[in-house]
Amino acid sequence: QVQLVESGGGLVQAGGSLRLSCVASGGTFSNYAMGWYRQPPGMEREFVAAITWTGGSTFYADSVKGRFTISRNNAKNTVYLQADSLKPGDTAVYFCVAGDTVARVTTGSNRTYWGQGTQVTVSS
Repeated sequence: QVQLVESGGGLVQAGGSLRLSCVASGGTFSNYAMGWYRQPPGMEREFVAAITWTGGSTFYADSVKGRFTISRNNAKNTVYLQADSLKPGDTAVYFCVAGDTVARVTTGSNRTYWGQGTQVTVSS
């Protein structure tokens, strides 16, 4: 059973940046593709970004492409989401997700592990 703990959320002004982190435990981190989802207030959870277990390939939602960067450090069991040029529309709870394939991560398959989320609020 993989446990995921997110951190790094907070309140930031539009145009600012945040770096979210997610630390994994209870499994072999380098065996998992990782990703980030977000759930804006009153809306469905949506895919943000994913990264393969080697870090060699990354995938992004169109809404964040060019502004957000996903990366991982397998030695630290940690995946990151660098969020730049933030907009009020990026306000959401951000969730970390792990899966044994990147396809499962990008589709939010039920065979994935999820963290509890971290709140990101972007003020205008």
